[in-house]
Amino acid sequence: MPPLLRLLLFTSLSASCQPFLLPSRTFLTCSPPTHAFSRGQVITMASSTSTSAVSTMETVHVSLGDRSYPIYIGPGLLKQPNLLTQHVTGKRCMVVTNDRVGPLYLSTAEYILAQSPSIQPGDSLVLPDGEAYKDMPTLNLIMDAALSTKLDRKSTLVALGGGVIGDMVGFAAAIYQRGINFIQVPTTLMAMVDSAVGGKTAVNHKLGKNMIGAFYQPQCVIIDTDTLSTLPDRELASGIAEIVKYGLIRDPELFCWLEDNMEKLLAREPAALGHAIKRSCENKAEIVALDEREGEAGIRATLNLGHTFGHAVETGLGYGKWLHGEAVSLGMVMAVDMSVRLGWVDREVYSRTVGLLQRAGLPVALPEESGMDLEKFEATMSLDKKVSDGVLRLILLKGALGHCVFTSAYDVEVLRETIRAYC
Repeated sequence: MPPLLRLLLFTSLSASCQPFLLPSRTFLTCSPPTHAFSRGQVITMASSTSTSAVSTMETVHVSLGDRSYPIYIGPGLLKQPNLLTQHVTGKRCMVVTNDRVGPLYLSTAEYILAQSPSIQPGDSLVLPDGEAYKDMPTLNLIMDAALSTKLDRKSTLVALGGGVIGDMVGFAAAIYQRGINFIQVPTTLMAMVDSAVGGKTAVNHKLGKNMIGAFYQPQCVIIDTDTLSTLPDRELASGIAEIVKYGLIRDPELFCWLEDNMEKLLAREPAALGHAIKRSCENKAEIVALDEREGEAGIRATLNLGHTFGHAVETGLGYGKWLHGEAVSLGMVMAVDMSVRLGWVDREVYSRTVGLLQRAGLPVALPEESGMDLEKFEATMSLDKKVSDGVLRLILLKGALGHCVFTSAYDVEVLRETIRAYC
């Protein structure tokens, strides 16, 4: 086998989507490296690094005592020489990415890591892309790579990608040798504004989404907004769904701002994206600091507005058929609709929510012949993590825009009426 490209062959995935380890970072000069991928893909790092990002970078802090960490937000951050490396603990580091993000940004991350004299050359793992691979077999591929490259308890994993990569790498870090350090480098809007912040890590089970996981915080989150330039429009809209969520549950000013600036977000105007990402991270950081592990007070649970309905849609349609944000979009519509039916919120809030999501190009109804019905919804929702002693608790709006409750004190028939209205 050629020494410059060691393939990891596993029987758990088909031959067309096998993961592979890239070679050790043996380059020590300033010449940017080029790695040939086994599928004919080539990634090349730009020859210069950005110097303007330092002045435009903003930082949001997640306050968790001795486990507090920064969220860095700005353009060109992935190319900053010391930003990533200062958070690498120990001498060993492995970057984990997927076969969509890898050709775009892996060489940049590897090149920056190689410039640090305190970090030994290591390997990078490239996994197949997609929600369908957010499972235990793929998680085991990370374990296999960590063991075969002899990562130890002081080593660091770097999650370079969207929410699937971030969730899986975080969970791998939580359980490998009972916990090693990891860094989140999200490259999708969804991950930047939600999943990369707060320490929720998990993989899916065929019976339910994110059912196997742990709370485990990263060393830092590095949000390079330049990576959004390569994000497909559909995935950009998916991330916007989570931003809308913050407006509905606690930040009415953000909701109004979205109504005024949706077209700027869709056009990827840097100032608009930067504002939306920073405000979302501030909302998430404030909630996580108050309730890291979803205690009985249910403060963090409010971040799941629409997710109980949405996870049922994702599971029912099949993982990967809809993006997470698309399912959350419909889920939020259903949650707001149910809130209206209960008399807890004005119908105007429902109309504004539907209108805003539609402007983002997000779904507000199931597709024809989806196969979803009341029974499928109830079966999946009964396994939701917010079920306590057999009773499903929901996040619903109550009162003015920006106010919500986490409750089981609702009429079950209204829940069923709402589900039937969308099937």
